[in-house]
Amino acid sequence: MWGNAFLLSALYLLVGVVVEGALRLFPSKFLQRLSLSLDSLPARALELVGAMEPLRTAFFNGRIPEYGVRLIFGLTTVAVIFLLALVVGTVMGSLRYLIARGMRRGGGNGP
Repeated sequence: MWGNAFLLSALYLLVGVVVEGALRLFPSKFLQRLSLSLDSLPARALELVGAMEPLRTAFFNGRIPEYGVRLIFGLTTVAVIFLLALVVGTVMGSLRYLIARGMRRGGGNGP
């Protein structure tokens, strides 16, 4: 579970770095849209916990540089992916436990 979460978050961050690099070298509408879609996950998560507005204000007032916002978005993305992996892993582990328990009680025989 942790390995999958780490792999997914590393892949997401790698895609983000490649898209940002390509956007700086070859600006295009496609890359801008792709960058915005990658930013939507951490932006929504920060909005959900009430941290997006203070971050936006700090950025536009010059208190946080662009790389700081990117770092916060990256860390938020990693946290969201790990949280999702933890929830899915817990649900799947619970289901596996309940099915195994039912098989032990019922003997695993059908009708």
